[in-house]
Amino acid sequence: MTTLSKSLVLAEHDNHTLKAATLHAVTAAAQCASEVHVLVAGANAGAVAQAAASIAGVARVLHVDAPHLASQGAENMAAQVLALAPGYSHVLLAATSSGKGIAPRVAARLDVAQLSEITRVVAPDTFERPIHAGNALATVRSRDAIKLATVRSTGFDAAAQDGGAAPIESREAVADCGKSRFVGREIMPNDRPELAAARVVVSGGRALGSREKFGEVLTPLADKLGAALGASRAAVDAGYAANDLQVGQTGKIVAPQLYIACGISGAIQHLAGMKDSKVIVAINKDPEAPIFSIADYGLEADLFAAVPELASAI
Repeated sequence: MTTLSKSLVLAEHDNHTLKAATLHAVTAAAQCASEVHVLVAGANAGAVAQAAASIAGVARVLHVDAPHLASQGAENMAAQVLALAPGYSHVLLAATSSGKGIAPRVAARLDVAQLSEITRVVAPDTFERPIHAGNALATVRSRDAIKLATVRSTGFDAAAQDGGAAPIESREAVADCGKSRFVGREIMPNDRPELAAARVVVSGGRALGSREKFGEVLTPLADKLGAALGASRAAVDAGYAANDLQVGQTGKIVAPQLYIACGISGAIQHLAGMKDSKVIVAINKDPEAPIFSIADYGLEADLFAAVPELASAI
């Protein structure tokens, strides 16, 4: 690693609060280069810049503030990253919905290969990433001058949120590309922990049978544990749960301290999104359900009886 190598991390935030995914990306960035900078691009996001400056290991925060960055659209955010990227050996984004929309645009414009969802930094030019729905790991080496990667949060510990005192530098915003316009956002109120960052997740599958049963059976247990609610793709496709609760290869990747799978058979695409959980508990009446093969604790039982009984015992 050269003493001049620098990593740029694009911060994930809502203009008010720094998202946990950024902390994991900072850890990865510190393993790539000797100096880590964080880009906070948004509108009236001064509090986010201050939070980024406090992250342990961050050497500098670049703050870009402009009205057209308020919604953090992929086109404008990609252009902002591109304006700064030439000064860095590595550019890292969290492998979230936002990061996955921005990174390919940046890679294409830089004419570099995108390293998707890295889970380990072997060397500054060599990375490990899952393939085949997480059933295999590929080690890839990049010869590009700028290594651009998205970071799977479950692969890296979160950097400490306190202990840093990085200077904050204001940088000029790129012009609005005018290719898209933010119309509106509907956010469902949720007093539960964010699914991707929760320490405990209670997930339900298609076996719950209806949206009403999904809430009726799982909510009391989640309330007792202070857990986030999750769902399999089958449950989401059936309309039992909202899209943002989906855990899996095509949903959110989670690795909580405790993952409780209720009525989830364990399809490959679901396992890819939760098998890194520290402790996995599976409740299913089918003894042949694949979920039992990766579960630390398995309960062969009717979830409609077992889950309420578990909740009442806590």
